[in-house]
Amino acid sequence: MKKTLLILVAAVILVSCGSKTKKQTDDTPTVITVSILPEKTFVEKIAGNDFEINVLIPPGSSPAAYTLLPSQMKDIAQSAIWFRIGYIGFEHSWKDKIAQANTKMKVVNISEGLDLIAEEEEEQHGDHAHLEGVDPHTWLSPRLVKQMAKTILNEISTMKPERAEIYRSNYDKFMEECDALDTEIRTKLEPYKGRKIIVFHPSLSYYAREYGLEQHSLESGGKEPTPAHMKSVVDIANKENIQVIYIQGEFDREQARVFANEIKGEIVEVWPLNPEWEANLRKMTDIFISHF
Repeated sequence: MKKTLLILVAAVILVSCGSKTKKQTDDTPTVITVSILPEKTFVEKIAGNDFEINVLIPPGSSPAAYTLLPSQMKDIAQSAIWFRIGYIGFEHSWKDKIAQANTKMKVVNISEGLDLIAEEEEEQHGDHAHLEGVDPHTWLSPRLVKQMAKTILNEISTMKPERAEIYRSNYDKFMEECDALDTEIRTKLEPYKGRKIIVFHPSLSYYAREYGLEQHSLESGGKEPTPAHMKSVVDIANKENIQVIYIQGEFDREQARVFANEIKGEIVEVWPLNPEWEANLRKMTDIFISHF
């Protein structure tokens, strides 16, 4: 009798411990890794707080040359999926090490299928097609963000099918917000179509294409400007009476300062990686208009 009682008690303890372990596992948020802060915003717009979101590139760091910290590998190892923005230099440099840190993690390029801006033709590398010279700043176009958000919706709905209806509703609301933002910016910039803007790093290509502006960059191919290129951009500024160069906070200002002195103008900072995506695009638009 005592032996039977002990067996029953042991069974109850095992079941209890098993249930507790399962509950802890169920309560642990699924980790999603993204490359940049605006992507975190897009995921949260659709999924709310259903996932823990790991951002690889922290505020103030350059996506072109960021180096992962050893501590970040732990978050990558726990991630179910990595939403790549697509063509950031950092992603290409680190993709193999990131994949090795978590072989089970799904990798999704959310710029797949977009109307990309590329300097060179597509080349074949082994089994994969690789676009050379692709501008990665796709998130600065509300129209393209709508397409990227659809990819995010499809993936997270597969991850949590029981929440798919909620995600779809959130997605539809976000699409309305994107459309309203696009209309607002388009209306504001309509009188300025064809105007030129000068930037240090060519981060506004998609924004400029979307709203009829013409971007000229001091930096070329990720390298500092040659004297000849500097002169050509100075000539454009003088001809168009442009007295401002836009720069991201992550970049060294020395070359921009030299340029600003040449045109007797000023340096104005913009933040394409701002996580407050909608408010940031509105702010950038107002900044450009104030300098036209």
